[in-house]
Amino acid sequence: MRRVVVTGIGLISPLGNSTGATWEGLLAGQNGVGPITSFDADGYAVRIAAEIKDFDAADWLEPKEVKKFDRFIHYAVAAADMALESSGLEITEAEAPRVGVVIGSGIGGLPLIERQYDRLLKKGPRFVSAFFIPGAIINMASGLISIRTGAKGPNSATVCACSTSAYSIGDAFLYIRHGYADAIIAGGAEAVINPLTVAGFASMRALSTRNDEPERASRPWDKDRDGFVIGEGAGIVILEELEHAKRRGAPILAEVLGFGMSSDAYHISAPSADGDGGARVMQAALDDAKLNPEDVDYINAHGTSTQHGDRVETIAIKTVFGDAAYNVAISSTKSMTGHLLGAAGGLEFSIAALSVAHDAVPPTINLDNPEPENDLDYVPHEARDMRVDVALTNSFGFGGTNACLIVGKPK
Repeated sequence: MRRVVVTGIGLISPLGNSTGATWEGLLAGQNGVGPITSFDADGYAVRIAAEIKDFDAADWLEPKEVKKFDRFIHYAVAAADMALESSGLEITEAEAPRVGVVIGSGIGGLPLIERQYDRLLKKGPRFVSAFFIPGAIINMASGLISIRTGAKGPNSATVCACSTSAYSIGDAFLYIRHGYADAIIAGGAEAVINPLTVAGFASMRALSTRNDEPERASRPWDKDRDGFVIGEGAGIVILEELEHAKRRGAPILAEVLGFGMSSDAYHISAPSADGDGGARVMQAALDDAKLNPEDVDYINAHGTSTQHGDRVETIAIKTVFGDAAYNVAISSTKSMTGHLLGAAGGLEFSIAALSVAHDAVPPTINLDNPEPENDLDYVPHEARDMRVDVALTNSFGFGGTNACLIVGKPK
């Protein structure tokens, strides 16, 4: 089977509107959580989020296009352009049929749907925008990037809740591995810090209500955690077949070694208490990569800061890794970025690849009082310089959909 490598990364995150700013913020332990500014959250149980700051879509799109498309598409376009620039990939007419785009979103254009529905109620059906449907549908991030770049290979949008962009990257990995494409722009984008989404997650009691201390709200594995913090952004990577990348002298950041998929088949929003789904997906990825647990140096955990989820992921890691679980560095970067929902996997896969490329592991901040059963090395408070030959990243989603990706130093 063909080998697949990462040659470019583009990130829009609550820590910065570039890959470099995001990575530097992670290593510095910066916090991207603050009061909600995108709408008036007075009266809401939750008034904090990890928002994108100082982003101007007009830097990436024409003004008419900015108006047409939902914000998650703006983020996807910006991150894809960054990834292509860092990769140096030029999509020529000859190359175009062998270059694909696989970009998903967990929720997609809900803010645009909200606005257009409000216009319908207030002004009537004739005032609903003709661009409403194409501006909101999830696959338009992938579609617009294909149109802008001329990529004519596989073009799809994966939707798997919070594991969406991990699945997108996994799908792209398989497409290249099995010969359907030589290069793919892959990942995810999300932008649903809007009234309806925040109210919905708050009604589920899934979100932290630490409104007076937003910088301390996201605290994976800490006994005082009270829910996740909703975030937004995009994580897009360029995956290429190894020989294709080598022929054009591309920068090779990491190699994709394995991909695992599983379903909990248990509950619409909660993982089973024994960590079965998480354990099976990690084992599947290790088997695909032909690696043993002790070969893994770093795990970028799903680690959302929910009481049940964090505990179950620790159980799953112990199930798969056994004694080696106590020797692997584990961190949840959601402690700094919040939970980007469908974009989380793209961001966190990128972080795993950057950890391999730079031999550094971001910390888990706010981990002041870990529960007794959460007793692994979660890299608390400060980043760690260490050799990272192999990194694993987990993404788990509502509906019990799980994905795991493994990257390593290319040999």
